[in-house]
Amino acid sequence: MTTTFGHRRPMLSPSILNADFARLGEIVRELEEAGADAIHLDVMDGRFVPNISFGLPVVTALRQVTTLPLDVHLMIVEPERYLAAFAEAGATAITVHVEASIHLHRTVHMIHELGVLAGVALNPATPLAAIEEILPFVDLVLVMTVDPGFGGQSLIPAVLRKLERLRRIVDEAGLHCLLSVDGGVKLSNIEAVVRAGADVVVTGSALFQSDQTPGQELQRFRDALQQALSG
Repeated sequence: MTTTFGHRRPMLSPSILNADFARLGEIVRELEEAGADAIHLDVMDGRFVPNISFGLPVVTALRQVTTLPLDVHLMIVEPERYLAAFAEAGATAITVHVEASIHLHRTVHMIHELGVLAGVALNPATPLAAIEEILPFVDLVLVMTVDPGFGGQSLIPAVLRKLERLRRIVDEAGLHCLLSVDGGVKLSNIEAVVRAGADVVVTGSALFQSDQTPGQELQRFRDALQQALSG
């Protein structure tokens, strides 16, 4: 693979779902300057999840204003139909849901053929057994700690135990896929998320519901990560 996702662990991948879209380019540059490791892009179709967010034009536009990896999270039905378009738009990684891709091995192979990192996501109620056979072939596993579709939800604590189990499975098998967590991550629970085994922490609404700027709030998350690692 020629693409990379970064080497610092744990990494911060802010989601821009709740950002002010009138200032999106400016906000992404601010997050990059504040130490973001990637930008998480939640693509929703109103069918797989009960919401519609954004699509290819936003990915294309952001690729022009940042050198950060673009982590494209496809919450859509039939994701295989759009893989080439998102790769061409500038995605560094494309993550599809195990619940949405019937032929997951083929989909992951298609993503790799496009020269993009391949990820698989699973919803809170989806058991780890659903991804057991695909684990050796993916670069990223995205563990949803909320039911996808809307920002601002509360993290489901029980899912962290699933992340702990996945961390053990990946480590014992000697696999190198990154484990990412998305949903309800805040300053109050980021330490628990990291200790459960996350390599990549996605946070969104917490950055944009603060009195501080998104960049300043992201720095608080970075400080909290450092404290968690040193504690």
